[in-house]
Parts: sequence; structure tokens; C-alpha cells
Amino acid sequence: MFNTRIKIKDLLQQESFGNQVTVMGWVRTFRNDQFVALNDGSTNTNLQVVLGLGEFSDDELKRITTSAAIKVTGVVVESQGRGQKIEIKATSLEILGDSDPEKYPLQPKKHSMEFLRENAHLRFRTNTFGSVFRVRHSLAFAVHKFFHELGFLYLHTPIITASDAEGAGELFKVTTLPLNNATQNSDGSINFKEDFFGRATNLTVSGQLEGELAATALGEIYTFGPTFRAENSNTARHLAEFWMIEPEMAFCDLEDNMNVAEKFIKYIIKYVLENNREDLDFLAQRLAEEEKLLPQEKRSELGLIEKLEFVFGNNFERITYTEAIEILKECNHNKKKKFQYPITGFGMDLQSEHERYLVEKHFKKPVIIYNYPKEIKAFYMRQNEDGKTVAAMDILAPGIGEIVGGSQREERLEKLETRMKEMNIPTEELWWYLDTRKFGTVPHAGFGLGFERMVQFVTGMSNIRDVIAFPRTPKNAEF
Repeated sequence: MFNTRIKIKDLLQQESFGNQVTVMGWVRTFRNDQFVALNDGSTNTNLQVVLGLGEFSDDELKRITTSAAIKVTGVVVESQGRGQKIEIKATSLEILGDSDPEKYPLQPKKHSMEFLRENAHLRFRTNTFGSVFRVRHSLAFAVHKFFHELGFLYLHTPIITASDAEGAGELFKVTTLPLNNATQNSDGSINFKEDFFGRATNLTVSGQLEGELAATALGEIYTFGPTFRAENSNTARHLAEFWMIEPEMAFCDLEDNMNVAEKFIKYIIKYVLENNREDLDFLAQRLAEEEKLLPQEKRSELGLIEKLEFVFGNNFERITYTEAIEILKECNHNKKKKFQYPITGFGMDLQSEHERYLVEKHFKKPVIIYNYPKEIKAFYMRQNEDGKTVAAMDILAPGIGEIVGGSQREERLEKLETRMKEMNIPTEELWWYLDTRKFGTVPHAGFGLGFERMVQFVTGMSNIRDVIAFPRTPKNAEF
């Protein structure tokens, strides 16, 4: 069998010497025609492979270049150098894949994040992105583990849909019609009856509405899949394609919803703290060095590990939207006109700068804001008795602002239909959604967590494009 290798991470955890092993990986560095720093992606820590002088041909040695793939069999010995306990004394060497050192873009030096985005097909080979994607994997695993332990069912909702759950209209259209010769109606609009699905369709912006259908029969479900927004936004916080986690729970109100969301965030943070400490320590050091270049007022008060432990170890602050507006209105930051968007009062949509102020400056902990004005929220949110607000909630995290958005859903048919008409959402197209309010309606709630923002929060990466393998943003779909 070709693959009888041991992974470097597993090998480095052993402390026995004298046994023969086979390792495979990519060369990070090769010095003195003798010492190979080998990495296979299982850990940021390289394994030192020692080639005995005169034991390998010059032709073989010339092919050991940065990022060349090699297979080494050798004996585990105690390392004579600093920084590692063991190394491999090679007895055989095979070059699996050459790498031209003159053309390989990622030389052993520091590269800018922008340069690495332009070489996203290779950036996994750096320590930073190795750590980010190992943490991302653990977070994804922890998501499934959390909901499975609570008895939720994992639901796969459609990628192609005819509905716009958010009503924002920022949709990627899906069609098989010829772009330059589509059949038109008498009013000049495209006749989608000729299209594959016989109607206008788009990539999903959310699996929520379909999730509600399942929750009102199965009790508790969650979705975890890609969602799409055709929002022409070139910021460090937005992607056109991103992953969403959306649980929906029957027999739940807003408080139940907040409880589950807070428990969920703490659970997945605890999981990576326990299982990815090496990667988190590396990312924490990287973030600390990055923040040294920032003005003092823009630096985080807590290091990455301290921030994660603080979130895990403290209850989230819960305040109403009205209370949040009052705090922001009366704060010195607003009075000194330091907000880009001044606080005008009840009814305004909070911006990221307001959310971060509440979290980072005022409460200095994650914050849950609830009971938002109905005018700035979606049609499906349950209307409160005051006639002004809906049972919605957002969870705000330090560094990035909103990380979770959710609500108790409007289960009362008449209230829901009235609200949809007010917001010009066609009830006839969502007949299937309204049916759940006709046949055994129950109080139910749910939330959505943008997975990339959570990965950003946990890894300390400042740009959301650096926590997804191949970011999709305006004018960028290279890979």
C-alpha cells in the first residue's frame, strides 16, 4: 500500500524513539543540504527530517525545494536542535511532486493578506490559513455536535428557491433562458414560463421559511448551508456567498430563543478552546503583532484567547432596543459627534459602529438587543402588544458587531397576513408558508448565525474574505 504514513501531528505527540515511520508532506524549508522542515497540514509545527551527508544523490537534493512534495521513511530519533523533541533520520526519500523555486509564489517570507487572496489556491499552505481552516472545521463540527446533542434534526433546505425570505431583493437569478434572446411578455418583462422551473427563481438568501415548515412538524430542526446575497458591498464584513446556521424551534418564545443562541455560541467557542489550542495560540500571537501597528484606541483590550474565555465564561447582557438607543443617545461618543451615523432616536437602524460601542465600550461583553421597531424588521417577526415593536433579537460580539439575528415568528395568521400586505409581500406566492398558521399553529422561534462571522470572531481575522476558502465578492470569482 502506498499510503502507510503517520501524520506529523500524531507523530509529534509520541515520545518513543527508534521506531521506523513514513511521513509525507510539503517542504517548507531545506537548509545545508541536510535539514528539511516538512509540513503535512495536520499542524503548524514542522517536522525536521535529517538527510545524512552523502546518503542521497545531488539530483535528489536539488529537487527538495520550497513546496515540493516528498515521501520520507526513516527512524524517529531524539532531536539535537532546540524547539522540537523528535526528528526523523531519513533512510529513504521519494520526490512526489516538484516545485519550481523560481515560479512558486509563496516564498518563505511574510506576505500581505491581499497578496494571499490573489493566490487563494495556495494560501492554505501558510501557517495563518492552516490555523484558520482547522479552526473553521472544528467550529463546523461543533455546530452539528451541539444541535445533535439537543435532539435537533439537520434539514437540507433548497439552494434554488422562488422566495425571498428577507424581502430585500438582493437576489442572484437562476435561469436557463438565453440571456440575449429571452422570450418577453407584452409589458417587456421576461416570460419565465419558458424557463426550466416555469417561474422566476433565485439562489437562496435563507433557509428559514422552509425550516419553519419542518419545525412545525418535527419540533426542532437546523439548517447549515450556503446562502447568497447580490449586495454590491466591498467591505471586510460582507460576502456574496456565505454559510448560515439557522435553527427553528416549535413551542418556543423569544426568551427561549435567546437562551438557545447564547448557549450555542458558548458551546462552540468552548469546543475550539479545548480542541484547537495550538492554532488559537498562533492566531492570538499573530493578532497581537497586527494590533501593535494600530493606534492605541483601536487595539483590543483583551487578547484573542482572553476574549474567547471571557465570552464563554460570562452571561450576555440583555437590553431592549429602546434601552440601547437611550444609552447610545446619552453617551459621550454621540454627544461629541464621533459616530459616523448620529443617534436620531427610536426607529433608526443600528449600525456596526453603534453595536460595537455597546459591546466594546459600554458593557464590555456580548450584548443581546431585543424588541426592535417593526418598521426595520422582516415581515415574519411576531408583533408585540405595544404595536410598535416585534419580538426580534440580535446578538452583538466584540470586534464585528452583529453575529446572530433572530426572532419569535408570527404564528397568528391574521397578523401575519396583515403585515405581509403592509410590506407588499404577495401572500399568494407564500401560500405554503401561511398554511402552517392554518393547521396547528404554535409559538415558534429561530435565529440565524453567519458562520464566517463566527469564524472571524474566533480566529481574530480582520477581513471576512480570509475565513472562507474562496471568497465571492463583487468582481471576484477567480477560483
